[in-house]
Amino acid sequence: MITCATIWEKGDREQNEDFVGTQINGNEGLFVLADGLGGHGKGEVASRLVVETALQSYRTGGSHAGFLGEICEQCQNALLQEQRRVHATMDMKTTFVACSVSADSICWVHVGDSRLYLFERGRLRTRTTDHSVVQMLVYAGEIKEKEIRFHPDRNRLLKVMGTEWEKLEYECSDVIDRRSGQALLLCSDGFWELIDEKKMEKCLKAAGTVQEWAQSMQEIVLRNGQNRDMDNYSAVCIWCS
Repeated sequence: MITCATIWEKGDREQNEDFVGTQINGNEGLFVLADGLGGHGKGEVASRLVVETALQSYRTGGSHAGFLGEICEQCQNALLQEQRRVHATMDMKTTFVACSVSADSICWVHVGDSRLYLFERGRLRTRTTDHSVVQMLVYAGEIKEKEIRFHPDRNRLLKVMGTEWEKLEYECSDVIDRRSGQALLLCSDGFWELIDEKKMEKCLKAAGTVQEWAQSMQEIVLRNGQNRDMDNYSAVCIWCS
């Protein structure tokens, strides 16, 4: 069984450039989140377009080996085509993260700094690594992981959808065996910057439902975001049983 809860809020901004989407078919599903880049204009168009393209591709083609990579390329191509159609090749950029849950496996793909977290038995097992300047600083040993959240260069991304790719820029996970008790969190930087992994785990262990998990994390995000000119923040929370 899969249960899911979504959060999609504009924070203190006038417009919400995040977008989320889910498609659950019985015991399987696709979950998608995108964060449009506000500094490049029409971010809300880009994020909605790639999420809707991904879900439509899943509905018509289903899942198979390598399909997340195909979906990512379809989303990229659809976005570039829309840019050309409206003469906005310098605009309409977005991050992207998508997760496929099948009857026996889980896998995901991402571009940019929207994240996926995988929890097992209430503890964090893994997360995606950001395609960003500050993530590179972590790799280089110049800053610590915990310093990413409020680093002045945290919004400088190295990979996004909506720029011409010389090579495939998305990153696909290995296939993970699906087990009872797994939890997944897809979220934009406006969400994960305001709640650390220990708090995510604490909320997860205390929650009786996926909706309770989402709500308790959102309360922390709102509390930590007070007087910070909060960015758009969004999340997709998934429980597998």
